[in-house]
Amino acid sequence: MSVKKGLSVFLLLSFAIGGAVLLYSVDRSSFLIFRQASGLKLWMAFLLVAGTWLLDALKLLLLTRAAGENISYGLSLELTWINYFGAAITPMQSGGGPFQMYIMYHSGISVGKSAAITIVRTILVMLILGMMIPFTVMMDGDMLQFGWGARGFVFYVVILISAVWLALVISIVRPELVKRLAVRIIMLLKRLGLLKPEWVGKILTFVSREIDLYNENLRAFMTTGRRYFIFGVFAAFLQIIVQLSVMPCIIWAFGMPVLYPQCVLAQALFLFLLYFIPTPGGSGAAEGGAALVFSIFVPWNVAGMLGVGWRFLTEYTGILLGAVVAVKRIGWKLANQIMAEDKAGKSAGDSSDGGPPAG
Repeated sequence: MSVKKGLSVFLLLSFAIGGAVLLYSVDRSSFLIFRQASGLKLWMAFLLVAGTWLLDALKLLLLTRAAGENISYGLSLELTWINYFGAAITPMQSGGGPFQMYIMYHSGISVGKSAAITIVRTILVMLILGMMIPFTVMMDGDMLQFGWGARGFVFYVVILISAVWLALVISIVRPELVKRLAVRIIMLLKRLGLLKPEWVGKILTFVSREIDLYNENLRAFMTTGRRYFIFGVFAAFLQIIVQLSVMPCIIWAFGMPVLYPQCVLAQALFLFLLYFIPTPGGSGAAEGGAALVFSIFVPWNVAGMLGVGWRFLTEYTGILLGAVVAVKRIGWKLANQIMAEDKAGKSAGDSSDGGPPAG
């Protein structure tokens, strides 16, 4: 999927579903409630969003240090924003990593290291979000009585997290299994005619080298970079808490009571689920889902407006900043090339020095 197509689908679904939510939920009394909102508390919500960006950038900076590399905090912030943009224009939010890896490579960080950093960054967020759910069940099972099959989803989360941990452990302790799987996939692509025979040798060499680098850097997180990695995990936890505090702050700003633990849990379920929505950036499902989550805590005639507003504040602002970084650092033409090469796996064979093509 090209940048233009991904962005177009994202905007189309976001505006269509967001508009439908507003049309279906907003009535005359909604505007009366809206006019009663506290401007100071809404500014607090925006500050929480900015805090999320800053902590996300700090997390990435610490993980980079754990891998034995140094980047500036300013660059880490740009990498954070471009990840939001890449995630928004690709299915299952998968496109942020390739953009981050490209910029890291041109900042002097190898592909293997940048892959390890971006993978660990994503896994940390997913694991923390996921682990919040079963822990909350153990503390108070009644907190999951939202009427939307939450208990079944908790079971799904536990199974999925276990599978992620298993895959991560295998990639560390048995890298040869990962190499065998990669060889089988590459040979299958060759038999299907999706890879030219002359590319196979280069790709196999590249993949073997990068798996070794990836494995070395994952091990470094637990050995030489352990202190920075621990601080990175702490920054990731703080980032998620700050991020999940935006919704209760918005409800509070409109003068309505809010149960903070339940609100945080509902968002954790919702945000975790968005990782597996096939539309670009979870668009459509995100707008409709946000309204449903708000409806647990506020009347429906307010929930739609707050859900769309929350989505704009927490997501669209970061995506817009990421688009600015993408234009500044990469450009639209090269961004399309990065996405295409990441999908096809061709950049491995075309780059003799083991990295993305120079712009």
